[in-house]
Amino acid sequence: MIINFKGKVLQLATQRRRLPNGHVATVEIIRHPGAVVIIPLLRKDQLILLKQFRPVIGTYLYELPAGTRDKNETPLNCAKREIIEETGYRAEKFTKLEKIYPVPGYSTEEITIYKAEGLMKAFALKDPDEIIETHLMTKARVRKLFQLGRIVDAKTICALTFLRWLS
Repeated sequence: MIINFKGKVLQLATQRRRLPNGHVATVEIIRHPGAVVIIPLLRKDQLILLKQFRPVIGTYLYELPAGTRDKNETPLNCAKREIIEETGYRAEKFTKLEKIYPVPGYSTEEITIYKAEGLMKAFALKDPDEIIETHLMTKARVRKLFQLGRIVDAKTICALTFLRWLS
């Protein structure tokens, strides 16, 4: 494997891999430490949704709270940290729902999806490079935003689908 770039979080590498059909291919791989996405439920039919500015695409997106795991951090500990940082709430109970691979064609990123319940206000220091607004939304409002094409973040769509909020 040849590391072509090493950033603060990601690495870009090229590697020759033998495929199941015997062909040897050079693949480009973004090595990612993994991430979490959290569904913060205030009530059975109400959650916290974020409106976050994403500088890479230059626009705001509606998203569930999420974040990249720190080195040697478990997905659950990452979820506990991120929910406080991004929403200003902590949760009494986390339930792991599923794992997804958002871009398996070129990235090792694995996202673990958690449902968070028993939310209580907590003190949070937001990261200075994150521009986030928190919105309390009902299931009906979330579904309407999705139908209008306003929820386009893939990890959020996946998480809400596992919770059966979009159908």
